[in-house]
Amino acid sequence: MSEQDTITFDTLIIGAGAAGLMCAATAARRGLSVVVLDHAKQAGKKILISGGGRCNFTNMYTSPENFLSENPHFCKSALSRYTQWDFVAMVDKHKIPWHEKTLGQLFCDDSAKDIVRMLMQECRDAGAKVELRTEIFAVDAQRSGYSVKTAQAEYHCKNLVVACGGLSMPKLGATPFGYKLAEQFGHSIVPVRAGLVPFTLHDTDKQAFADLSGVASDVVASNEKASFREAMLFTHRGLSGPAMLQISSFWQPGETVAVNLLPNEEVLTLLQTAKVEQPRSGLVSVLSKYLPKRLVQVLANYGKWPTKKLADISNVDIERVANNLAAWPIKPNGTEGYRTAEVTIGGVNVNEVSSKTMESKLQPGLFFIGEVLDVTGWLGGYNFQWAWSSGWVCGESVN
Repeated sequence: MSEQDTITFDTLIIGAGAAGLMCAATAARRGLSVVVLDHAKQAGKKILISGGGRCNFTNMYTSPENFLSENPHFCKSALSRYTQWDFVAMVDKHKIPWHEKTLGQLFCDDSAKDIVRMLMQECRDAGAKVELRTEIFAVDAQRSGYSVKTAQAEYHCKNLVVACGGLSMPKLGATPFGYKLAEQFGHSIVPVRAGLVPFTLHDTDKQAFADLSGVASDVVASNEKASFREAMLFTHRGLSGPAMLQISSFWQPGETVAVNLLPNEEVLTLLQTAKVEQPRSGLVSVLSKYLPKRLVQVLANYGKWPTKKLADISNVDIERVANNLAAWPIKPNGTEGYRTAEVTIGGVNVNEVSSKTMESKLQPGLFFIGEVLDVTGWLGGYNFQWAWSSGWVCGESVN
């Protein structure tokens, strides 16, 4: 390459997503020369589609307990040093209107584009460059830092920040590049899988619930590891909605999920009372006051509920139906996978990374931030907050 094709920066960031842009603006504000490289045509593509196009940019109740990792303590430092309120302050500074939806989830009033514009403006104001449509061919360590080869040029940098995310939503450009780069420099990868993802059902269950596509209900979904109360949505392939997405992150193939379909009621008491007060009614008519009628009818067929009047149904059968509604056992066939997953669980082993700086413990000058690390938040703005917090901490640490 000719001399003019070699460009030197203090810090080079791979990935123009939430974490990468936050890191770039933070580092550049400290006077460092910073460039962000991304193969996409547009920065912040995942931000743009999040929250139905309004970006659930953080959560009021963010705490370390809202994250999964092989090392649950790793996220504590970053989350405490750059909090949800720090990000809200930036949003307010840019006069972006926002609102709380439910459970502390904060959304833009207008568009997710506002968040991307804000981050890009922060980068411009600080002097950080963002280079899109740039494919990286090779990364090599040198005595004074790193060389990064692209079709356009060769970049030299003292600090290399890996912010290229996980495997979720490949249609937005997700690749395993970050994991391969980590392995190149001796890092181990905690096995990855799709998280915050809809479940698919076995064919027999899929057929049984086919008519319920589009029906939603407030439920509690739980297993031995976690429990979430939110909406469940039937789809033409399985089960979705916030409750299912949340529990999917704690689910392993072959396991059963218990769904309480009537979380506001003591179901056995409800049915026993109905048997006394409405002896001539049937199970479907009684329960249709509490659940969508289509759902009750399908559950009755699926669970082979007695079709007799309540007065003629045995207490044993009443108890069986009550247990079925309070802990409906669902054994998913699998998930929709990375195609629709909101996050990737697993990633670069955080025990090999400093929680204070995000720098590799194995390779000086190499940093990892955002989703590429083995840190995964719950649904509801937590993953964006991890991107902001880890990006900010890294931006404050590079030199």
